[in-house]
Amino acid sequence: MYIQGGIVKISNKIKIITATFIFSSITIYIVYTKYIEHYTSHFIDHNIYSKVLDEDRKIFIRLPKNYNKKQSYPLIIKSDGNFNLKRWDETIKNLVESKNIDNSIIVAIPNLFWTDSRNRDLVPPFARKDVKIEAREIGDNSPEIFGRADVFLTFIETELIPYIESHYNVNNNRVLTGFSAGGSFVLYTLITKPELFSGYFAFSPAAWYDNSVVVKEFKSGLDTTSFKPTFLYLTLGGAENEIITGSFKGLLSAIDLISPVNLCVGHSYSKDAQHEENPYVSVPKALTSYYKFRKGELCDTR
Repeated sequence: MYIQGGIVKISNKIKIITATFIFSSITIYIVYTKYIEHYTSHFIDHNIYSKVLDEDRKIFIRLPKNYNKKQSYPLIIKSDGNFNLKRWDETIKNLVESKNIDNSIIVAIPNLFWTDSRNRDLVPPFARKDVKIEAREIGDNSPEIFGRADVFLTFIETELIPYIESHYNVNNNRVLTGFSAGGSFVLYTLITKPELFSGYFAFSPAAWYDNSVVVKEFKSGLDTTSFKPTFLYLTLGGAENEIITGSFKGLLSAIDLISPVNLCVGHSYSKDAQHEENPYVSVPKALTSYYKFRKGELCDTR
């Protein structure tokens, strides 16, 4: 009996060890798969150290086919990393072949992998990074509760763009694009640094934070900001929820009310598209409209 009991104990230990090994292997595989999916690309992956953010940041760089160092290219900065990056690549190839747009360099910035940095980086500094629908309570003003889009924008302006300019031949045709939280970052950048980009694409922008404070600040910014000829493209999925749809309509109402000089605005609804489907549909529409603007075919501001 003693021997049999010992065998049973050993057998149980083997089962536990085996189960632990299998669970650990599955966990490692899942993490590895997510890492590959979110933190690597099919293009050029590069790490740069940011003094502004005090951390290493990865960037994905998509170069035109047959990139020519002697030729200058438009620059597209994308806040959402790998999300729809292949769609951007395919769309640009197709539109270049049809001679509708110029070939471009894309620099996509993924969120940090081991740290939840998305809301920290992309939520404007007048909204809580722990995003909520309801209004922030009066007196709830601790600095640590707010997004740090202002810091992230400084990183892009003073470190990322100079880095790209020093390594690749880019011109002043610059676009900033973002989805959801990235869309709110695009709107914040437009009213904060309107001269930094010539085109701004906000796909399904999350303007609903804190009782639509993004809409309120956007409206105020439009009223006080002077624009050079600049293009803004706003788009929403036709099947998105009432909250984001309401804030989107608020953005359009603010634009209609203020009618800023030199700001050309295009917008569209993607029929039956859900939140994460809308950007895929919107990429070619945004690029086509932007180049019509540049050619003077759409609300000429020149």
